[in-house]
Amino acid sequence: MMSRLGLALFLIGTIPAAAAPRPSTLPDRFDGTWSVEIITETGGCDRAYRYPVRIEHGRARFVGTAFVVEGGVARNGAIRGSISNGATTADVRGRLGSDGFGAGTWVASGALACRGYWNAERRG
Repeated sequence: MMSRLGLALFLIGTIPAAAAPRPSTLPDRFDGTWSVEIITETGGCDRAYRYPVRIEHGRARFVGTAFVVEGGVARNGAIRGSISNGATTADVRGRLGSDGFGAGTWVASGALACRGYWNAERRG
């Protein structure tokens, strides 16, 4: 379960908070493939994960996950959200940069309690 939680930690920051459609002629500066590294600092979660995440028009895409994702990435790159998997919920905060890098923190609570940080790098 925690490997799925780690996979999805980054996803919460890539779903727009507002559901308003964006004009198709304006590219989202955070679109692309991001390599996300999740590091656990305390608690019972696995030590580290790394996953590719595709962002298109501010929305993350990762086929095959079974999570409840809420939150978003603001136009300035600020990330705030949460992700749930069963009895575990992770709150994620951070920022993506137009330079192709991002970072932040996460805290999981519920069935598993742990916390750590994440780093992201645009790969395409």
